[in-house]
Amino acid sequence: MGLDNVKHIVLVLSGKGGVGKSSITTQLALSLSLAGRSVGILDIDLTGPSIPRMLGIEDAKIKQAPGGWLPVEVHPSQLLPAVDHPSQSNGNGAIPNYGGEDRPPPRTDSMDLATLPPHPIGALHAISLGLLLTSRSSAVVWRGPKKTAMVRQFLTDVLWPPLDYLLIDTPPGTSDEHISLAETLLQQTSTPAPHGSSQLAGAVIVTTPQAVAVSDVRKELSFCRKVGIGVLGVVENMSGYVCECCGKETNLFGKGGGEVMAREFEVRFLGGVPVDGQWGSLVEEGKRPKYGEDVVKDNGDDDEDDEMNINDTVTDVNNGGDDDEKRPSDQLDDGLLVDKYRSCSLRVIFEGITSQLMGLVESSHANGT
Repeated sequence: MGLDNVKHIVLVLSGKGGVGKSSITTQLALSLSLAGRSVGILDIDLTGPSIPRMLGIEDAKIKQAPGGWLPVEVHPSQLLPAVDHPSQSNGNGAIPNYGGEDRPPPRTDSMDLATLPPHPIGALHAISLGLLLTSRSSAVVWRGPKKTAMVRQFLTDVLWPPLDYLLIDTPPGTSDEHISLAETLLQQTSTPAPHGSSQLAGAVIVTTPQAVAVSDVRKELSFCRKVGIGVLGVVENMSGYVCECCGKETNLFGKGGGEVMAREFEVRFLGGVPVDGQWGSLVEEGKRPKYGEDVVKDNGDDDEDDEMNINDTVTDVNNGGDDDEKRPSDQLDDGLLVDKYRSCSLRVIFEGITSQLMGLVESSHANGT
């Protein structure tokens, strides 16, 4: 069975740790789902699996079925209700390209809200080694051969439902997992798939703007060329930060490094993704993103409350943090992650990125290449 039900496989790679591959993978999956595509996420970052936490499915368990493992359903295909969304167009209907020439208008207290109509979405499934561990703090201490065997088992023994896209979230570097992944995928997809073309669409390379990150990520581009995996494009993560309250923009880590690297290697620059604190609140606390006056109201100005929060944080750290704690259900906003993501400013950015990806992948599929 394995990958028989998958139309397109997209790898998310980076030669550098901490650039946000799992965040990019999650948002690509949510955006593809919002575009009506059925999506799966395969998390092969064996020693640092983040996808279950990002998707809010840490309590889910992988089920065994005759012939293999069943991935966890994050959400089924369905019709989402209407929702308000922060408008971030550049005035002519174009999607702003963070990190490129177009910069978004700054957020203000009177940010325009566009009402998104009821929207059909595709199903999303995921599987990760993190779903087999007893807690977040459980360490995976494996040598190379066992990692290689686990990667191959994930690629051959998972019973995926029919998928338009399978996104594979990888660990940093070019180590055993990458070599095993490349070899297995190239073997399984070297002949035309049942859907008419090779399933392995290519890789999305993730970097951050600073020179030290770009230097390491260049090695990943070289790796793709050596093993024969095509590069669909480069995404520059953490490309600027726009304050949700005042609208001031700051380039925390510089900008443009990913775009320069893409030109150097003659691959497409898919766009830059800024830091958005509301995205962090969404995946960490399950809160629907809010901007402008709503953020100020939520944060408040009570020094006593701030002091209490600091003391609570110190207590949490002294107790070993919240590694083994799950978010209580009564502290989460109601609704699916994909529905709440529609209120996030990054949704517009990823709408542009996924539109480019679908154009590249699906046009090649239609041409049988």
